[in-house]
Amino acid sequence: MSSLQRRRLSALLFALPLAAGQHARVQAAPPAASWPQRTVKLLVGFPGGATPDMAARVLAEGLARTWGQAVVVENRPGAAGNLAAAAVAQARDDHTLGVVINGNLSTAALLNPRLPFDPARDFSLLSLLATAPLVLVAPAGAPGGAAWFAAARQAAGQWNYGSVGIGSVGHLGMELLQGRAGFSATHVPYSGNPAVLTALIAGQVQAALVPPGLALPLLRAGRLRAIGVTGGRSVLAPELPPLAEAGVRMDELEVWVALVGPAGLAIAAQQRLARDLPQLLRQADARQRLFDAGWQVQATAPEALRRRVQAETTLLGAIIASRGIRAE
Repeated sequence: MSSLQRRRLSALLFALPLAAGQHARVQAAPPAASWPQRTVKLLVGFPGGATPDMAARVLAEGLARTWGQAVVVENRPGAAGNLAAAAVAQARDDHTLGVVINGNLSTAALLNPRLPFDPARDFSLLSLLATAPLVLVAPAGAPGGAAWFAAARQAAGQWNYGSVGIGSVGHLGMELLQGRAGFSATHVPYSGNPAVLTALIAGQVQAALVPPGLALPLLRAGRLRAIGVTGGRSVLAPELPPLAEAGVRMDELEVWVALVGPAGLAIAAQQRLARDLPQLLRQADARQRLFDAGWQVQATAPEALRRRVQAETTLLGAIIASRGIRAE
């Protein structure tokens, strides 16, 4: 890791404790009931039907009912969600929020020094919303479990793996997996997970880390083989073993979505969301809809979200620095 990379990573980690509450010291705290006063925009950096979009729509519908105020989902896809994240960071009102993914908060600035926002300083962290493990999948004829890792080592760098792009969780996760399992494979980026899965079925790549909601239909149809899931055994894919059972621990790696606002979001907004979000996410209908979209509800306070961002920045930042990875 170069001295410049160390300074940038240290700056990000140092700033994170300030991000969620840095403006609370200079703002009065009006009653939570005074917010919202007009339509709330919920920006999402992915197209309609993508899993972050589906999570945003569950939130929008539930909060609109609670508040008696319109909550509108606005899709601004592009740059792995960073276009929408930048719009939230640059918002100058208290009625623009965003549903973001891991990378927007933890790795975006490490991958792109010209990022138009600072993840550590430009957001009010509001809540983690939901998580999902990743499934290590292979072509249907591949061996399973520990035998797959033995075959990967024997391939001696001749295998390829797919992801949805440079710097994605699937890409960085596979780089982390190679280091822990002692094998080497070449990264092949694709335009999206459907293209990755098609390449797997065709045998053009030998592995990928993908969300269970996308993998399970093909696994159950016998068109792909699951080697295991990151983390422990998941309710989202209860039939799939953890990768630890094949001898490789990947407990820290997940995909997740979180709710953020611009830095300095009104205290009334933060208080209202802190009160109403947990109530919404405890409702059976909201939990089921998120589960059906491939998410497991995991609402947290801002401080817990900050700790998760910090831990992931450390974990994946080390991979980015050691491999010299940069966004395109």
